[in-house]
Amino acid sequence: MSTPRRSRADRRRATEARILDSARELFAEKGFERTTIRAVAAAASVDPALVMQYFGSKRELFEHAVQPIPAPPTATGTDALVDQLLATLGLELGGLPEGTLAMMRSMLTDPAAADQVRADLGRQIDSIGAALPAAEDAGLRAALVVTALLGVTIGHQLLGLAPLRDAPADRIAALLRPAVKTLAAPPG
Repeated sequence: MSTPRRSRADRRRATEARILDSARELFAEKGFERTTIRAVAAAASVDPALVMQYFGSKRELFEHAVQPIPAPPTATGTDALVDQLLATLGLELGGLPEGTLAMMRSMLTDPAAADQVRADLGRQIDSIGAALPAAEDAGLRAALVVTALLGVTIGHQLLGLAPLRDAPADRIAALLRPAVKTLAAPPG
């Protein structure tokens, strides 16, 4: 019995996925500025013109390749919210998707990437702020939580700081728990 032939649309989707996988890998490794369309094409074993045909420009390719910031919290109650936020940190320390690494690496050198991260983090801050007990400074407290967790993630994933890299995720979460709980708790 022979294998069925793939349709043209299936082959196109497979080529597009291969290009995006290669782009994620290169953007994560080199950032936006140092990644070229030619390098992505070579890694995906396609012609650079095909990358441009599918995605239009390096900026559009980057936007397709990067993944959004993790979903907002769904937990209710301070302890459950803290647990969920710290569990997310554990997942991040276990290894971020290449698209997220690409965005994080590029946000410091590319204004458009910084704008995208700012917008994504703004939505995350808004959703965490909405989950916090009512207070006039819920947005500020949410921003402090998000940026603290982001800083730990950057130190671990991008900078490879030995104390963070060598510590188990549950130990890092245990040390952060009191600070995150204080920020998430009802005002005093």
